[in-house]
Amino acid sequence: MPSVTNLTAEAIDLLKRLIATPSLSKAEDKTADLIAQYLADKGFHVQRQQHNVWVKATNAVEGAPVLLLNSHHDTVKPNKGWVRDPFAPTVEGDQLFGLGSNDAGASAVSLIATFCYLAKQESMPVQLVLAITAEEENSGVNGIRSILPVLGKIDCAIVGEPTAMELAIAEKGLLVLDVTAKGKAGHAAREEGVNALYLAMDDIQWFRNYQFEHASDFLGPVKMSVTQIQAGYQHNVVPDECKFVVDVRTNECYSNAQVLETIRTHVNADVQPRSTHLNSSKIALNHPLIQRGIQLERPYYGSPTMSDQAMLSCPSLKMGPGMSARSHTPDEFIMLSEIEAAIPLYIKLLSGLEIPHWHQD
Repeated sequence: MPSVTNLTAEAIDLLKRLIATPSLSKAEDKTADLIAQYLADKGFHVQRQQHNVWVKATNAVEGAPVLLLNSHHDTVKPNKGWVRDPFAPTVEGDQLFGLGSNDAGASAVSLIATFCYLAKQESMPVQLVLAITAEEENSGVNGIRSILPVLGKIDCAIVGEPTAMELAIAEKGLLVLDVTAKGKAGHAAREEGVNALYLAMDDIQWFRNYQFEHASDFLGPVKMSVTQIQAGYQHNVVPDECKFVVDVRTNECYSNAQVLETIRTHVNADVQPRSTHLNSSKIALNHPLIQRGIQLERPYYGSPTMSDQAMLSCPSLKMGPGMSARSHTPDEFIMLSEIEAAIPLYIKLLSGLEIPHWHQD
């Protein structure tokens, strides 16, 4: 039986190797190699599709519900504010510096260690699946959603992201809308044309003032913000077209498709979503996973940031070591003590946990 102490030391060592291996979104092949080899060395049957790596435990009771442990191993590009080498893992006191250390390397290695520990137990009431996936930072098509059909039915998931090991039980979704108001060109000096800017202003006023009926206890109301606008090409020509962009942050009370339908019902302009799959996520407070977390005195909240939870339709919890505010910042770091605390906490959260089979409404 592996010891938590040894697995924690190995997790920190693996994180250092991941930091030292560039893994920008869509170019995570080398870190996928590292993770796959680590799990193979532990005796697991490793499966891989492009830069996504996953393993399944074999110690579940027959017919057990499936619990997915997921985090990502890609990173954003280092910004110009870095003083340290972003690819040189550097320990200073309790801090481990390096790109991806906080988001989400610490979560990934902590979940790997947790899986390695629990998968060696004699029996588990859940079927554990560990998936360390790619392209989270750009919501890429070759990330987790590309392997969901292969993974099969999932009854519940933990998504590893920096939450200070608090329970993010809901997460906002995202719609980005390209809106086009059509008018008719004419000379500005005469009463000619139909000004598309004025048409757009009416719709923009609607976006500014409309309130969706249902607000979330954890995420608040659906929030719509007009963030870009473009119209006209000459001072004396009435513009025949006005384009603007709307950023919509959805709560768990509505699917993105429902929000889009409401918007199209109320505005006159043409509305085209860039995508509709980044839905809000939620898990019920009375779910056994959350009840176990509350018993372990973990606070719960609604998260304004987005993760691969948006790709999952099953109940899911976002939880991991580190702080969200450190993500994508110069000289990103994780506290070693945060990893040391996270692994035993994950193990306590999941040991002997029984969850229901999930049935989609």
